[in-house]
Amino acid sequence: MRESITSFFGEYAAILVFLHIVSAVIWVGGMIAVRVAVHPSLQAIEDANVKLGRTLQIVGRLFNLVIPFIIILIFTATVMAVGLGFKGSELYWLVHVKEGIWMLMTINFIYMYIKRSKAQRLYATGDLAGAKKHVMHFPNLLLPINIVLGLAAIFAGVILRGY
Repeated sequence: MRESITSFFGEYAAILVFLHIVSAVIWVGGMIAVRVAVHPSLQAIEDANVKLGRTLQIVGRLFNLVIPFIIILIFTATVMAVGLGFKGSELYWLVHVKEGIWMLMTINFIYMYIKRSKAQRLYATGDLAGAKKHVMHFPNLLLPINIVLGLAAIFAGVILRGY
């Protein structure tokens, strides 16, 4: 199996690395854009119903956008970890750290995805307070955690690519 993955990586290295980097940029960059540019703009909306509705719509679109890129990121990371032959190298530990970071981010993403879906259902029934309760930790806790973790993973990737 290892030989097949190494061979596959050898043939498609440029495409796999490109897809990996683009996936990280879209996932982490999307979160940064929503947190730094979109969220503050939403705060200017005075009508709580409209503000929450727009928030749910924007976060839903971001989540739907990044799902395929999360899958691509995990797939390419696995192929690259084997294909680049880090096992036994002095930076092999960093490969595992990076994998752990992406997994933590994915778990956090799944948690937010579920919470957003619950909030959307509550919003649709008119329960604004219940809906808001499900997403209230997104802008100041959950998104920033994933942003910091994502930037750390990207930095680890730069170190590994320079190896």
